[in-house]
Amino acid sequence: MSDWSVTDHKFMSRAVQIAWQGLYTTAPNPRVGCVLVKDGEQIAEGYHRKAGEGHAEVNALRSAAERAKGCTAYVTLEPCSHFGKTPPCADGLINAGVSEVVVGMVDPNPQVSGKGVRKLEQAGIKVRTGLMEAQCRELNPGFIKRMVTGMPFVRLKMAASLDGRTAMASGESKWITGPMARQDVQRLRARSSAIVSGVGSVIKDDSALTVRESELGLENATEVVARQPLRVILDSSGRMPEQAKMLRLPGETLIVSCVDAPAFIADIEQAEWLKLPGQHGGINLQELLKALALRDCNEVLIETGATLAGAFIEEGLVDELVLYQAMKLLGSRARPMFLLPLDNMSEQINFTLRDSRALGDDLRLTLIPRQEKH
Repeated sequence: MSDWSVTDHKFMSRAVQIAWQGLYTTAPNPRVGCVLVKDGEQIAEGYHRKAGEGHAEVNALRSAAERAKGCTAYVTLEPCSHFGKTPPCADGLINAGVSEVVVGMVDPNPQVSGKGVRKLEQAGIKVRTGLMEAQCRELNPGFIKRMVTGMPFVRLKMAASLDGRTAMASGESKWITGPMARQDVQRLRARSSAIVSGVGSVIKDDSALTVRESELGLENATEVVARQPLRVILDSSGRMPEQAKMLRLPGETLIVSCVDAPAFIADIEQAEWLKLPGQHGGINLQELLKALALRDCNEVLIETGATLAGAFIEEGLVDELVLYQAMKLLGSRARPMFLLPLDNMSEQINFTLRDSRALGDDLRLTLIPRQEKH
């Protein structure tokens, strides 16, 4: 639709803006914002704050109360039409007497897509769709991909020197980047449903893979860390240490392997063992991501070494690469970012730069794979 007014854009922009306030707390639900407008003036707004609580439309309508009758609702995602943990938002809009609904994007779930719009229209409410759809889609890359493909959105995070090295030959890597970059990584973790790493980091560092409240720098940090991402450890040969601290930390740990679980796993309530053997003695990464989607994981963060990072890229499973680049050199004996068996220029894997920004002395590059083949 091309006849959107400046006013339409103004109120949908506000709906998008407030939807981002649910960045860390809505999973597995989508981030949604809603603005109610009457006689050209905003009368109420609401966003989906936390999974299991009221959706954006419900919160906005509660704020507006009787004033909602005859208003226009701007909502970033098609109002739901089915009963989940909360009643359908479409019904709430109908019962409140809303006269028009402007929708940023229709629900990406093919089983429900368009049903909310139809329910509103059948109730005599005017519905317009597609306003600022690109911005609305950016709110929920993982939810959209999971609904459409049955796979989560995969974000691969790497920290490296100017010469593309992630650690010294000994494995020493603290700290390549500075505190601002490390805080940004904590926020990537916080928005993710799962963090995937290899068992090597558990054996070497006894890593926790948790979101740390003190490092987030957020006003609602306590609420954010209450929902720890699922820790996913790839352990093809069953080397997971029984005393690993992550097995007893808040949140859950999923160990994915090619072999059967050791006996001690049965005694750890928050740990689960999943057997997913692939080719050449490795784990089937495609099946891993499908399994995570079935666990309602929208966004998955890969934090790992060169071998596993290279495998995810080689299999075309990475949707976004976030590279933190430190302004230093580690030298030719240091460890590379990726192990990729490429021999010819025709095999190169190209990325498109989406965003670059300075974080203290470091540079964060956000890249997506190019679709064309060479």
